[in-house]
Amino acid sequence: MSAVEAVVFDLDGVLIDSEQVWDEVREQLALERGGRWHEQAQTDMMGMSSTEWSRYLHEVIGLAEPPEELNAEVVRRMQARYAEHLPLIDGAVEASKRLAEVFRLALASSSNRPLTDAALADSSSLRDEGVLERGRARQACSRRLSEARRLESAPASCAAVEDSSNGIRAARAASMRVIAVPTRRYPRLETPSSLADLVLDSLAGLTPVVVA
Repeated sequence: MSAVEAVVFDLDGVLIDSEQVWDEVREQLALERGGRWHEQAQTDMMGMSSTEWSRYLHEVIGLAEPPEELNAEVVRRMQARYAEHLPLIDGAVEASKRLAEVFRLALASSSNRPLTDAALADSSSLRDEGVLERGRARQACSRRLSEARRLESAPASCAAVEDSSNGIRAARAASMRVIAVPTRRYPRLETPSSLADLVLDSLAGLTPVVVA
């Protein structure tokens, strides 16, 4: 097995405690516009691309507006929330500092590009530690493969840090090592350890030794 050369971070739920914000914004939009919001909705949408979750809002939640319009409105509301407060997860900056001393770092997020840019713009600490480059593609697996190419590393030499089942499956499909840090607010989403090479309780345990 090849040595780990680079680490690809997910954004939502790993570096930013944003899942609750996404949940609140989309639920509020659904309630305002007569949608059929249900308890499983946030679980279903975790890790989805913007194309997927906006279609879900239209087709499953029943919002009348086309997915493109729903996507733009949700992003606008998320940007406003980020401008008020960027919810960095405890230990995110420290973990990126530790890993940046040993590995090349990158970001592969299913978030819309304006939100990824806003998150990084509002967190100079993450930018300074190298979690600045971000890949965007339509498929989750492709995002991670594109990041591996940008880092000039084979996928098998990259470790992906993920929190959601969708993200973990995408990293696995891209042939990357997978480190799972389950989302604290949504414990029901914890992925079976069989899908990850390693499961950590928090970012405090994410050290160069553990990654290596």
